[in-house]
Amino acid sequence: MPFYEYRCEACGHELEAMQKMSDAPLTECPECGKPALVKQISAAGFRLKGGGWYETDFKSGSKKNIADSGGGDATPPCASGACPAAKD
Repeated sequence: MPFYEYRCEACGHELEAMQKMSDAPLTECPECGKPALVKQISAAGFRLKGGGWYETDFKSGSKKNIADSGGGDATPPCASGACPAAKD
């Protein structure tokens, strides 16, 4: 379940709440009791990494761009008319 950040517009109190995505937003401030809580926009607290994600994510040095590391022609064989499956 994700954490959501809230701020009370009446007293300025800030809090985090772990809620399901389907849960209704909180409205009542636990500090002052007024219905003035507003959900804040914040950065996600996770990273996607491992096989299957974008090749440039979370890599460094020579591993940064795998597609260009071969030094050869980057044009696919079928684009140049030399497709192995299209033999006469």
